[in-house]
Amino acid sequence: MPADSGAVLWKTTTLGSGESPSDDHGCGQITPQIGITATPVIDRSRGPNGAMYVVAMSKDGSGGYHQRVHALDVTTGAELFNGPTEITASYPGNGVGSQNDRVTFDPGQYAERASLLLGGVVYTARTSHCDIMPYTGWVIGYDANTLQQASVLNVTPNGQQGSIWMSGAGPASDGASMSIYFLDANGTFDATFNAQEMPINGNFGNGFLKLGTSPTLSVTDYFEPSNTVQESSIDEDLGSGGAMVLPDLTDAGGTVRHLAGGAGKNSTIYVVNRDSMGKFDSNADHIYQELVGQISGPMFAAAAYFNNTVYFGSIGDSIKAFMITNAALSATPTSQTANPFGSPGATPSISANGTANGILWAAENGTIAGLRAYDATNLGR
Repeated sequence: MPADSGAVLWKTTTLGSGESPSDDHGCGQITPQIGITATPVIDRSRGPNGAMYVVAMSKDGSGGYHQRVHALDVTTGAELFNGPTEITASYPGNGVGSQNDRVTFDPGQYAERASLLLGGVVYTARTSHCDIMPYTGWVIGYDANTLQQASVLNVTPNGQQGSIWMSGAGPASDGASMSIYFLDANGTFDATFNAQEMPINGNFGNGFLKLGTSPTLSVTDYFEPSNTVQESSIDEDLGSGGAMVLPDLTDAGGTVRHLAGGAGKNSTIYVVNRDSMGKFDSNADHIYQELVGQISGPMFAAAAYFNNTVYFGSIGDSIKAFMITNAALSATPTSQTANPFGSPGATPSISANGTANGILWAAENGTIAGLRAYDATNLGR
């Protein structure tokens, strides 16, 4: 609606004939119904006026569940590219719920929480309803021009769990090579490897994953904490938080570093080298940088970045800023908010005039919710 009048420009529905939004499956995480739950993505260059891509979940009159990807004209709300497209998929594997050596995507068994990612392909990622089995970890891509399925990957095809939700944060892209990065939730991880140090059965539960997109989706590198199997067994997963790709940074020796970071339920900040993420060793973490004990609660959000500073808002903790010097985060916070944030923590975001006048914004949950604003250069203000 236009800001000057409040008049509605258009509205539309993603429901098919005779359908209603999906029920909540007895899971209180998205309730009382499920429709569009993942943040859409807009491409202003596609279609006559720009296209908004959304995924919607519905239920038909016979009790069948549907998930569809839509492309909507941003000016009129009309469906584009002969959409919507019904989301279906299968993948080779004998994991939970498989038949005839294939796991099949069940639209009623999954929710779409992670934001959509757009390249020339719209990437969607799936999670479960309250860990209700059976489920595995799916990433499914659709051509942005045709809405035809472009690629499918399951990251736990011979195991279970390993879903992708990241508290609503989206998979992150490095842009240039269109590699995709995300934090995967608790699930099966194979501690036996092939010659390339990849899990022998292709199961990557509870990892920091890098996907290649050409010629098709595949895990090209990863990092797993040394205690990843133990963490998965107690639901202390890395995938509660979101991943963030950092801009190119130069270290003290003049080497340009390509980094990404994130944190999850174990309250540890992980920074990986995107060119060599560290893979897995049960004896130690071989990772670019690891900060233990600097955030005091589990992370249920993505971090924010501004002016060589990274901001984390974990549960029960203040929002904390970590300055980057010589391509590394400061060992301790350089500033923090005076007030802590209860569950689910804070998802910080930045507004600024270029590199000046940075303001960090954070919504605060509670009986009476609030919106707080801080000086991005000194969170004590």
